[in-house]
Formats: sequence, structure tokens, C-alpha cells
Amino acid sequence: MDGGRRFLRSLKERLSAPLAPMTPYALAVAVPPGAYAPPADQLSRHPPKQPATAARGGRLDRWSAIAAKPGVGALGLAILFGGALGLGFVHGGGYDELLAEGGAPRDIIARALGFPLSAVTISGQARLRESEIIAAAGVDPQASLLFLDASETRRRLMELALVKDARVMKLYPDRLVINVTEREPAALWQNDGTISIVAADGTVIDHLNDQRFLGLPFVVGAGAEKRLPEFAALLADLGDFAQRVKAGVRVSDRRWTLKMTNGVDVKLPERDPGAAIGLLLRLQREARILDKDILSIDLRLPDRVAVRLTEEGAVAFAAANPRKPVKSGGKT
Repeated sequence: MDGGRRFLRSLKERLSAPLAPMTPYALAVAVPPGAYAPPADQLSRHPPKQPATAARGGRLDRWSAIAAKPGVGALGLAILFGGALGLGFVHGGGYDELLAEGGAPRDIIARALGFPLSAVTISGQARLRESEIIAAAGVDPQASLLFLDASETRRRLMELALVKDARVMKLYPDRLVINVTEREPAALWQNDGTISIVAADGTVIDHLNDQRFLGLPFVVGAGAEKRLPEFAALLADLGDFAQRVKAGVRVSDRRWTLKMTNGVDVKLPERDPGAAIGLLLRLQREARILDKDILSIDLRLPDRVAVRLTEEGAVAFAAANPRKPVKSGGKT
């Protein structure tokens, strides 16, 4: 012990001794009188941390101070009032009227900025009308070029039966360019009471609902649309007489029967129908067979021609070829 009856310890032992955790209040109590205390100016620069509840209270105080500033309450009231007016405008039908008259709000803004849809250039069409293309593309003066979706416009055009391909280009600031490639209609095809427009490969383009296509060759029956090249070859063999063919009827998907404009049926063979067409033309030149009172000409057999007469034709034939009476025991 020292002279004051205290135990002496080395500095090393004091540093190596474990320190017990102390709270700030315990630390304050443990400091003996006369011990070192930080100056007051340091305490003012580093105030002790406040509890979390005090921090939240401070934020509330800051919001209260902001709300108490002049004009903030009026701004909030204006926002609330504007929202109520907008909600009433939408539910009252005013927004729908705006869309109907001026288009979508973004299109209105784009047009005001100088990106209207002022011109549409269309090329490549032959049978399609420009009005049909514009309607299918879905463009109108209320649209804007800035927000027009070229891919969607092309997709709509491709839904047209006559359109084989389409290109859509936007030329800023206000021009739209549309180029279409049309399918080529080759014939009209009737099957199960429905008449369709078909391409040369037999692809159905559309149902017949327009008189523009009435001049196309006409074929009838299942499988006839797939035999268009063969039917076209028969028409080519007929030459000028092809104009007298009203329709080609596919029979059991094996052979053709030609329906003539005067009602005569020309039955062609399954094999080598071109040779039968040659025989028909010879009969027409020599006997004008297609101009007779007949119902049909059967050319299916290569060594004979069978002709079916109308009722009037049969009477006329009987009158021109009377039978001689047969004598008993004799020959006619």
C-alpha cells in the first residue's frame, strides 16, 4: 500500500484488466470529483444523440413548419380541386368527346409540336382502292406521325386478302409511305355454294363480294382450284372459242366438263383432253356442232362422238331422217 492506504498496481496491470461495460449514467457517477470534464464549447458542438422518438417528433415538426408556410395550403387545395374536376371530366363523358374530336392526348401534343399526319403516299395497288388501303391501315387526320406504329400498320394491311406483302415507312415530319404487293387473282372457284377468288396456285384470296372479278375464268367443284394451270391450258387450246366457255366443271376430281355459254356441255376425257379439244374445233369448223340444238357432246371415247339432242333437235332430226317402213320378210 502507499501512504494513503491504497494498493499499488502497475500501469500494465491496469491496462490488461478487463473493463466492465458502463452506461453513460454509470460513467457519470463513476467520475470522482475533480476528475477531467470536457469544456462546455465541446459539448455544444457535439450534443448527445436523442432517442428515436425525439427524431420522429422532429420530422413531424418540420412537416408542420412546411405546411404552415404561406401558399402551401392553397396549393394543396388547388391540387385536390383539380383532381376532382379531372375525375368529373372523365366520368362525365368529356374525355371521350375529346378523343373523338381531337384524337389521343399524345397525338394532340405531337401535332402541336409539328408531327401531324398530313400526307399518305400509296403505291403498288392494282385492284385495291386507296380508300380500302387507308381504312385497313387505320390512319386518319387525328393521328400523328410521331406515335404511329409502322409495324402495327403493316400487320393490318397484311390482313387484306389481296395483299401479298406491304411496306410502311414514316418520313418525318408529316408523311407516311405505303407500298403494297398484291396477289394476282387467277379464277373464281365455286364449291359447296360458295364462290371464292383464288390465285394461280389455288390459294383462296377472298370470297367474291365485288363485281370487279366477274371477268375471271370460272371453275366449279372440289379440286378445281388446284387444277387452274390445266384449265388455263384448255382455254388456250380453244383460242377464240374460249370466250364461249362459261365454266369448267371438275368431275370427281378426274376430268373436265366445259359449260358453254349456250348451255351445251362438252365432256372431255380424263387423259389427253387437249386432243379432244382439237376434235371439237374440227367438228365446229366442219359441222358447226356447237350451234346445233344439242344438250351435250361426249368426247370421252377416242373413237366416237356421242351427241345428245334437245327435244326440238330430236324432232328436227326425226323429220329430216324418216324411217322407211319395213316390209314383211324384207330388209330396210
